[in-house]
Amino acid sequence: ESAVQVGKLQDLINRSKMARCRGRFVCPVILYKGKHICRSATLAGWGELYGRTGYNYIFSGGSDDAWADAEDISEEDSALRNADSQLFDKVRGHDIKLLRYLSVRYICDLMVENKKVKFGLNVTSSEKVDKAQRYADFTLLSIPYPGCEFFKEYKDRDYTAEGLIFNWKQDYVDAPLSIPVSLTQSLNIDWSEYQSWDLVQQTQNYLKLLISIINSDDDSGLLVHCISGWDRTPLFISLLRLSLWADGLIHVSLEPSEILYLTVAYDWFLFGHMLVDRLSKGEEIFFFCFNFLKHITSEEFSAVKSQRRKSLPPGFTLEEICMLKQRDRGSTTSLSSDFSLGMESSPGAAGSFTYEAVELMPAGAQAQAAWRKSSASSPQAVLWSRAQQSEDRLPSTGMVEVKSSSSSSSTHSDNFLRIGSSPLEVPRSRSADRSLPGSSVSTDFGSWQMVTGCGSIREQAILSADASLPCSFPDEFPSTCL
Repeated sequence: ESAVQVGKLQDLINRSKMARCRGRFVCPVILYKGKHICRSATLAGWGELYGRTGYNYIFSGGSDDAWADAEDISEEDSALRNADSQLFDKVRGHDIKLLRYLSVRYICDLMVENKKVKFGLNVTSSEKVDKAQRYADFTLLSIPYPGCEFFKEYKDRDYTAEGLIFNWKQDYVDAPLSIPVSLTQSLNIDWSEYQSWDLVQQTQNYLKLLISIINSDDDSGLLVHCISGWDRTPLFISLLRLSLWADGLIHVSLEPSEILYLTVAYDWFLFGHMLVDRLSKGEEIFFFCFNFLKHITSEEFSAVKSQRRKSLPPGFTLEEICMLKQRDRGSTTSLSSDFSLGMESSPGAAGSFTYEAVELMPAGAQAQAAWRKSSASSPQAVLWSRAQQSEDRLPSTGMVEVKSSSSSSSTHSDNFLRIGSSPLEVPRSRSADRSLPGSSVSTDFGSWQMVTGCGSIREQAILSADASLPCSFPDEFPSTCL
């Protein structure tokens, strides 16, 4: 939970609101692992700051919130407060207090310019070019990203972002990419090539960086902003929110339609995105945000760290696996009365066996005898060597072999090899009179059948066509793998 006090937060916001462009102060919008992910506009330049300060002074009856902190102002300071340095010190000082109160350490600036110039005036500035170095205690990241105007080209190319590269040679583009080395070591990205990235690759790499920052071990928060904070800023805030939600880390009670309503209404419209104006100009950055989701479905965009399963202690036998608690074992329903062992061989995994929840339910005295014999001779026969995989991922490519405990059944079986991700065929059901001699396959269930969540088995598999599968697999895994 956040330790922020609402009253103090309101007071700090009221004092610091003049420090940022259009009065768009630093606002916490996502709470993740106790860290505040914030958004805002960039810093106000002297033209806007003086204009807004004078406007507020005139229309507030002579009082100005920017100077409300009377206890911190001496008479001498008050006399000189109209000087540039005094005004910037006071207003930006309140902005820094708000950032520190929210425990923000990282500031990601998406502007492609150091200062925004309008009508020949520097109307906005950036923390990275603050002459007094007031923001030197923060970790500043300059990650220039094209403004909403660039997304007219995206629409004109029939909404195709692949191959669409921003022109970094334009006169107003003067903010280079600058990221501390400590934040890039864990990412396999060549940042020096950023000007050659297309729109997809650039957005992907920036999102990886933001996820890496908020997933770091420290307790520091993050601020993301562009100029006004209503185009590029909601793009990345929305992508962060949807990515963390998809990982089950925030908004866990929301359905897909609900998280969609939340991010559209809150991240975009409540924070001032002018959709009608953008549509009239063809600057469809809003559409790009949601169309881009198809490019971040892989594991590298997940904030969930891969966790190794518990390693089995030496000498862990089949009997002990069968006595695992119900939540560890999965279903208690056996597929047939026959009994078979499944073993996966994977080079380099010896000595680090880990278990999948596997149920062995032999029926009948003959099968139980075979089970006891097999458990004594090959205690690790049903162990998985998936040390490097997380629970919700398919195992790496390996060899899976299913051996029937019935010698007569395995004698008459035909082995076949499947490579790649094509689905395994399901053998036709066999009637009792067509059963092979000596086979102990139950006629109640027919031949074995395999159902996978994704419709395919991704590893090479050697399966015994006549071998029945008494091992049942837990429902929580997205796909069933032998």
